[in-house]
Amino acid sequence: ALLAAVSHDLRTPLAAIKASVSSLRSDDVDWPKAVEDEFLDTIEAQTDRLTRLVSNLLGMSRIQAGAVQLTRRAVGVEEVVSAAIAGLDLRGVPVRVEIPPDLPAWDVDPALAERVVANLVDNAVKWSPPGGEVVLAASVAEGVVRLSVIDHGPGIPEERRAQVFEPFQRLGDGSVGGTGLGLAVASGLTSVLGGRLVVVDTVGGGTTMELTLDATPNEPDMIR
Repeated sequence: ALLAAVSHDLRTPLAAIKASVSSLRSDDVDWPKAVEDEFLDTIEAQTDRLTRLVSNLLGMSRIQAGAVQLTRRAVGVEEVVSAAIAGLDLRGVPVRVEIPPDLPAWDVDPALAERVVANLVDNAVKWSPPGGEVVLAASVAEGVVRLSVIDHGPGIPEERRAQVFEPFQRLGDGSVGGTGLGLAVASGLTSVLGGRLVVVDTVGGGTTMELTLDATPNEPDMIR
């Protein structure tokens, strides 16, 4: 299952990196500065893609081995979201963030929460249709803060929603890339953090991933 899931996702970025490096090293062509910058952008983007793949593989192995260690502290939801988005290739898909300024902080391990949010946003971007956008909306109630990651893609049938959180599972016809690890890692780390991750329908079509984590103790609910 591992080999089948990652073989394509390893070969594709490696081939792109190799081609870009070989082109830059060629003595036969005097590349314009703009073209050189494109090669360098490709190398950087594909290296980031490999890094995410390896991180998800390591994350899944740590979850299954019960070796994930927590360092909890109060961290703002906007801080987690900003860091998560900054490390992603959004493929030109607009991402709109709607986080109230007086939202209580999460009581989480910031690095693990960032990984969860990054994987949810990356998944939403992959499935967004041309011209679509991804929305991140947060709210608080009864001591927990909910972050909804909303897309307007094809949606997930109710009978298959549990399946998407299993390792190496991908829905659809295979036209959307990925190893099928992103949501599995997000679900596993959410459980480690003591939170909850569920799939609901987006109004008007699509998928909404609802991530619920504890607010910092003793912080009052500012928004209902």
